[in-house]
Amino acid sequence: MKRRERTRQLIELGGLVAKAGLVDLTGDDRAVILGILVEAAARLRTAERETALALWRRRGARAFAEDRE
Repeated sequence: MKRRERTRQLIELGGLVAKAGLVDLTGDDRAVILGILVEAAARLRTAERETALALWRRRGARAFAEDRE
């Protein structure tokens, strides 16, 4: 991945963290935000992977839809 594409990806991912409200809900505590993400990654390594992905995909799609309205 080229540097410019990687930079754009990182900016967009940071925007998703903010969009989810994690910055405000944690008081911008980056250790907590990282802990949340590490916990999600751990769940994706379990047998619950597909269930978690389906749930999170629905919630994410709903959040994007709400923003469009």
